[in-house]
Amino acid sequence: MTGVCLVGAGRAGMIHARNFASRVPGARMTAVADTVQASAEKAAEELGGVYHTTDYREALQRPDVDAVIVVTPTKYHIDVVLEAAKAGKHILCEKPMAMNQEECALMIEAAAKNHVKLQIGFMRRFDKNFRRAKEIVDSGAIGDVVTVKSLTHGPSTPREWMYDIEKSSGPLAEVNSHDIDTLRWFTESDAVSLHAMAGNFRCGEARERYPDFYDTVLMNVRMKNGTIGNIDGAQGVSYGYDSRVDIVGTKGNIQIGGLQSGTTLTYTKEGGMTGDVVRSWMDLFEDAYLNEDMSFINCIEKGTEPEVTGYDGMKAVEIVKAGNESIRTGKIVEL
Repeated sequence: MTGVCLVGAGRAGMIHARNFASRVPGARMTAVADTVQASAEKAAEELGGVYHTTDYREALQRPDVDAVIVVTPTKYHIDVVLEAAKAGKHILCEKPMAMNQEECALMIEAAAKNHVKLQIGFMRRFDKNFRRAKEIVDSGAIGDVVTVKSLTHGPSTPREWMYDIEKSSGPLAEVNSHDIDTLRWFTESDAVSLHAMAGNFRCGEARERYPDFYDTVLMNVRMKNGTIGNIDGAQGVSYGYDSRVDIVGTKGNIQIGGLQSGTTLTYTKEGGMTGDVVRSWMDLFEDAYLNEDMSFINCIEKGTEPEVTGYDGMKAVEIVKAGNESIRTGKIVEL
């Protein structure tokens, strides 16, 4: 039985923790660490009274902790991951992996040196619809992939620390890392050049203090194998959670996702067409998170490579940094 410690008891962290507490075979929650005492206490109580602390280093010394889930603000990932690897704990690190490629490289090196697993939290790879699409692409049914367009529009506005691009790397990192990984996964290639444009259209309170912040971004990416990608991101939209992917091949097309949460539509003379929409990423990808967590435990038990590696995380960070440079300079950036 793999004992799991959660580091960072926010919304995403608790999704993982609840899975490991009762839904993932071969795993159990043994500890929670959060810098806010009340958050640590509340999470520990919900998880059955497990050990809790405000210092994750204390939790790492516990013999009943075999693995850690890192769900802190991005700038702290490097410290937690290096300490966890040194303590011999397997690591599931949420996206974005780190603030830059240099930090990513250190994290990968530490995991390898200490013989622990390092998996990055790109949970869309574990969504049944995404996995089915990948099977179709790999089968050759749509021919060679030509373009991949990935869109994420979310209803929530950023937290205060996210407005500071130097601390968060911006929406390209916090939101569109998933789209970037989707692009790499379906094209099976890495980026060689890109151009991005962005602006702040909804978060007026941030304009004066954080003039570089953007809540909307479009980015075109050329991949090494010649395929073309497009990333479309937005925060603070008011209509729901919108996640879509369009894959065009030489012989066909695959479309994944949509704003509509079901297949029921209502047509009336007065109101036109209406239907239910997806309200949150937590609802849309609930099963994907569970599959991701089960895959993490499986790679620990079987001694296999994680399905999403540190290299995948590092290449996504590379594209994020290049995208932010392109937004800042207005130029095409070569990678």
